[in-house]
Amino acid sequence: MDLARFPRIRLGHLPTPLEPLDNLTRLLGGPRLWIKRDDCTGLSTGGNKTRKLEYLMAEAQAQQADVVITQGATQSNHARQTAAAAAKLGMHCHILLEDRTGYTEPEYTDNGNVLLDRLHGATVERRAGGSNMQAEMEAVAAKLSREGRRPYVIPGGGSNPVGALGYVNAALELLNQSVEMGLRIDVLVHGTGSAGTQAGLVAGLQAMNSAIRLLGIGVRAPRDKQEGMVYDLACRTWALLGLRGELPRAAVEANCDYVGSGYGLPTPGMTEAVALLARTEGILLDPVYSGKAMAGLIDLVRKGQLTPDQNIVFLHTGGSAALFGYPGALGLQTP
Repeated sequence: MDLARFPRIRLGHLPTPLEPLDNLTRLLGGPRLWIKRDDCTGLSTGGNKTRKLEYLMAEAQAQQADVVITQGATQSNHARQTAAAAAKLGMHCHILLEDRTGYTEPEYTDNGNVLLDRLHGATVERRAGGSNMQAEMEAVAAKLSREGRRPYVIPGGGSNPVGALGYVNAALELLNQSVEMGLRIDVLVHGTGSAGTQAGLVAGLQAMNSAIRLLGIGVRAPRDKQEGMVYDLACRTWALLGLRGELPRAAVEANCDYVGSGYGLPTPGMTEAVALLARTEGILLDPVYSGKAMAGLIDLVRKGQLTPDQNIVFLHTGGSAALFGYPGALGLQTP
């Protein structure tokens, strides 16, 4: 596997730390817990999308684009990091935000990631929930092309085979860290939504013949749909890498029991997990991805489905800026 043949722009502070969660481990009395700090990638408060953007923005530059277009939910971490990457590289960024929650409070619609999108100089447009966001982006791209611009369209979450290369590389990084630390990793847990992070990890771990169990905690779709999206993208990433053979379907595992009533909608488990990590480890999760993923991890430990003899790594995908859009859900509004 030769990742070096793909264009890449260094945007992240890599490698990110791999740290023990000593206090949480003691509190839960379960397996040995670790955290892979992809909230520390450095681009506009960090997050997992930075790894994907290293490859996507390189492709945009290769195509001589002068504006990038992307989409996401109102409090999209991906949109914020894309806006920051575009600013750093001297491109314009055009963002379409889809209303997936129905929330109308100013803290949600204009604070957090949305504030940072605008601070980075992005143009922000809104779309109703259920819109065909790919078609909406293509319409914007066509309009900008007619105006003489050179647009490059990035799918939601940066989740295509090019973007997934960022997490193929992350898998290699994690395996190298485990060797250097003498750490046997039994399970790698993370939030899975638009599929790119998990697909890249699946391809990377399989390419290295790793025995690590990869478990995605779903934040949006039912299990069958989520696993299908991940497997499809992992196979396309595998093909892009030019690897032989087929990916085993069993390599894709998603637990979607912690979504709650919908994407971006708070759950009691998420609220508990965010507060627990903040108050025991000084680590900020986010309410949409890492909060629900950690809620799933905590629940699985409490149920005994992750055993005391295991080393469990939690991949922190970032997104703490979104906390400022959810003060009521976290019980932190000023009286």
